[in-house]
Amino acid sequence: MDNDYLKHIGEMTSLSEVVNALVKQGYTFDFNLKSSQLNSGENPIQASPEQFLIDKYYRFEGESDPDDEAIVYAISSVDGEIKGIFVNGYGTSSESVGDEVIKKLKTRTD
Repeated sequence: MDNDYLKHIGEMTSLSEVVNALVKQGYTFDFNLKSSQLNSGENPIQASPEQFLIDKYYRFEGESDPDDEAIVYAISSVDGEIKGIFVNGYGTSSESVGDEVIKKLKTRTD
């Protein structure tokens, strides 16, 4: 894994280490598409993608199995009130619904 992706977290290499570090940084909401944590039962990044930004992301490549490829997104609302994590496969293990949601989000530039 490219160390540039880990510049905010350090030398961690496993997906679980990165997720745990992001949780410690306040990214506690689960944006995964099966989440029903809001009263409406809708995932907020699906309902209002224009209200969320990708703060950072980390890619993981399976050493022997391409199906182990994943990407972890640290996402926050424009107003900063919601911070969470979205995990999706990429390459051959990418989910089309997840890809569509991520395409609608902009990357934070400040």
